[in-house]
Amino acid sequence: MKERSKGEFLSLRGLLVSAVLLAFGGAIYFVGVPRQPPGFSIDESSIAYNAYTIAQTGRDEYGNPAPLFFPAFGEYKNPTFIYLLAAIFRVTGPSITVARLLSATLGLLCSCLLGILAWRIAGRLMVVVIVAISSLLTPWLYESSRLVFEVAIYPSLLGLFLLALWRASTRETWKTTDILALASTLALLTYSYSIGRLLAPLLAAGLAFFITRRRWQGVVKTWAVYALTLIPLFVFYRRHPEAMTGRFSLLTYITPQSSFADNAREFIWHYIANINPWRWLVTGESNVRDHVSGTGALLATTVLLGLGGLVLLWRHHRRDAWWQFILYGLVVSVVPASLTRNEFPQLRLIAFSVFFLVLTVPAISWLLSEGPKRRVKRVILAAAVLLIMVQGAHFQWLYHKTSPDLWYVFDARFSRKVLAVALATDSKPIYLVDEPGKAGYIQALWYGALHGLDPAQMVRLPAGESAPPGAVVISTEEDCDNCRLLARSLNYIVYAVSPGDPHVAVAELPVNAFRAVVTAENAPLALKPGAKTALSIIVKNVSDTTWPAVGESDGSYSVTLRNRWLSADGVLLNNQDGEIRFPYDLEPGDTAGLSLEITAPKTPGDYVLEIDVVQKRVGWFSDKGSPPLRLRLKVTQST
Repeated sequence: MKERSKGEFLSLRGLLVSAVLLAFGGAIYFVGVPRQPPGFSIDESSIAYNAYTIAQTGRDEYGNPAPLFFPAFGEYKNPTFIYLLAAIFRVTGPSITVARLLSATLGLLCSCLLGILAWRIAGRLMVVVIVAISSLLTPWLYESSRLVFEVAIYPSLLGLFLLALWRASTRETWKTTDILALASTLALLTYSYSIGRLLAPLLAAGLAFFITRRRWQGVVKTWAVYALTLIPLFVFYRRHPEAMTGRFSLLTYITPQSSFADNAREFIWHYIANINPWRWLVTGESNVRDHVSGTGALLATTVLLGLGGLVLLWRHHRRDAWWQFILYGLVVSVVPASLTRNEFPQLRLIAFSVFFLVLTVPAISWLLSEGPKRRVKRVILAAAVLLIMVQGAHFQWLYHKTSPDLWYVFDARFSRKVLAVALATDSKPIYLVDEPGKAGYIQALWYGALHGLDPAQMVRLPAGESAPPGAVVISTEEDCDNCRLLARSLNYIVYAVSPGDPHVAVAELPVNAFRAVVTAENAPLALKPGAKTALSIIVKNVSDTTWPAVGESDGSYSVTLRNRWLSADGVLLNNQDGEIRFPYDLEPGDTAGLSLEITAPKTPGDYVLEIDVVQKRVGWFSDKGSPPLRLRLKVTQST
């Protein structure tokens, strides 16, 4: 089989098919980079900024030389991806495009490695094609390759480990090259993502499946070499115990107060939730940053082929050490995620998707086999490939359609709405202030690096310390005292400490800017006299002009949401009741959800509640022709 597969794969036909698959994969993985998703999350910025500082100085953001793990707002990030990105930044300089392209390339590499593994196992070019296409179109793998996260490298490293293990499994005795390949890939799996500190040792323990009379020494030597690679980890843990356990303690349900029985019940419950086929097929993860809402994590056909592979393995290969290990790997890949409170965290379950794709190989091989019902099996296989392509194409369409809406998740407007405002003041240095538990400072450092700013021009203030008078500050605070607010952008504000000169010029909006759509989600039918009620209001900017959330020092020209009361026949009774500011500048097409507190009139009767957008010192949008939201309410003593 090996000779046949090698000859077929290296034939002109095999090379042509491989080139077409690469082109197909490149078209999928590189299209939309780096715009989809838009922006750069703080975790991405942390990884990229530390890669930049390593490339420039050999030190991390805190000045630590060549760290084994990178401290980053309450956790420690793993080194493999950061050092790989640093090597690239050394040549290209800091770049969001380069960083996102690296993740996409690693995603494409994973599919290539799975295709090569399928060729080694089955020896059929068609199996390679189907496995490669299935992995390329798998939402689980694709989404993990769109972000500059440590997990982006993990599927490829697992693919390398499985290739090394397959080669070793075909030998009666393991050579030194096999031992080094297995130990080094296990080490990379340990140091590349947090789940690896548990999963890699579990995979190493699984090598026991391959122990035979002639092979046991090779397995023991692999364990010994792998153990040597863990020495730096243990040394680092002794010096920084929080690096290994701090983040986990925040995520796990295991506490000093919980009993073994309680922990066991929680583990079983979470394990079952993490292997729930409904999640694979229908919903996936609930975090919109990591997964497209309303879609499965695996393709339906992949799931059917994987389950078919399980049946075939049980019937024909359950004594085969290789397939025993794959089943074992599938089972233990769920363990790290099942020790945390989250339900179906796709990133921490990423290894499961790789093992599951390997399970499709026996089913695809069986459908390609000769013998009884050959024609029926070919029809089933053709239908399976068609369904993979159709569902995969639908997911791709949905991903590219919805990803622009995630700008708020990835701080996509930070550069032009926050940093640009601070830089326009020409005030140096710019001070960075964060509320407890927030780490917005890293966005300023990263985008400052992209703008070529000297890091000394950014000063991160310790908790409780204030910037000097006249200084310009970028902060994640909700508001500021003794300051002149310059900009507001969702999670950030920019302000100048008083007394100081910096300001931002704001003016009256043009006539065509006064266009809004205002809707209410929980409008009441009746209120008690004088009762205060919070209404959930949705406002959409349907004009072609941006509405400023921040105005002059006295608030003039800022755009807010207000309400007023009218009598049942439309006579104005109260020109202003509740008011709430917008959390950021609303650009054309933007939608903002606000909680507006209203106070009912004190006299019972029928009223009209009018809710509208207002530019201070200019007027209500309804006065400029924009229709307000008007609700008829009854004020009464009865409930």
